[in-house]
Amino acid sequence: MDLLTVLQVLDSTVRLATPLLLACLAGLFSERAGIFDIGLEGKMLAAAFFSAAIAAVTGSVWIGLGAGILASLSLSGLHGLASITFRGNQLISGVAINFLAAGLTVLIAQSWFQQGGRTPALLSGGRFGPITLPGAEALREVPVLGPIYYELISGHSILVYVAFACVPLTWWILYRTRFGLRLRAVGENPEAVDTAGISVIRLRYAAVLICGLLCGIAGAYLATALQAGFVQDMTAGRGYIALAALIFAKWRPLQALYATLLFGFLQAIALRYQNLDLGFFTLPVQAMDALPYILTVVILAGFIGKAVPPRAGGEPYVKER
Repeated sequence: MDLLTVLQVLDSTVRLATPLLLACLAGLFSERAGIFDIGLEGKMLAAAFFSAAIAAVTGSVWIGLGAGILASLSLSGLHGLASITFRGNQLISGVAINFLAAGLTVLIAQSWFQQGGRTPALLSGGRFGPITLPGAEALREVPVLGPIYYELISGHSILVYVAFACVPLTWWILYRTRFGLRLRAVGENPEAVDTAGISVIRLRYAAVLICGLLCGIAGAYLATALQAGFVQDMTAGRGYIALAALIFAKWRPLQALYATLLFGFLQAIALRYQNLDLGFFTLPVQAMDALPYILTVVILAGFIGKAVPPRAGGEPYVKER
């Protein structure tokens, strides 16, 4: 395998890992505050549809991004209302959001565009284009380092760079700010936080809304950067893989980056090597498509060791009187 092929696989890895990374960080904020969120998939799907639909109608990808974020925030608010205010079962609320998004996106798309549950293909103004970083063209012919900079580091959309910038930002917020300390405390011991005179409800809503913001960016990236429009169920289980990556990362932002890059690499390999010829046997395309999901289960089952979630996770907080 030559350098160019390796760089192409790694480039695909970065692109495919981006929505997983954003969704994983979204779940990290929510679950660190004690709110389990199975609804990452539904929020990404809703954001993907509304970002693509509004971008197609207005011709502006930025307005589409705002619409996608707003759709995801709306579902996050619904999840917060059910699980925080009304103290409902968080897992059931998340699953309901997934079903709601899966049904409504197709219904609205068919009613709006009459294209079988999809949006029109997005033109250049409705999509995030690649960004060529300074010096990429000049360094392109430099051996080894030039192709790495030109092919792997440069040439991504702005949302890819935003996603990777969110990793150190998340670490700084969680471990170097007062808000992050309180957020982590709410997920471990909300009674102590309440005793200190800090609103548990407010902190948990803040975490849920941050989760919605990041899911909105992830969904918009799928429809307006990775692809050129919305198609039915285009998230294809990425929300669940992000949850698996979150467990694999043990609820830490830097490890979340490694985990999502691993899963993105598995998807890149599966997409590039269809009908892989092993000499004595040819792996069918269906086996390669299932490979990332199979290896996800294997990795979670056998290689992560003990993953301990936040102690107050999944439990509604009832204020003592």
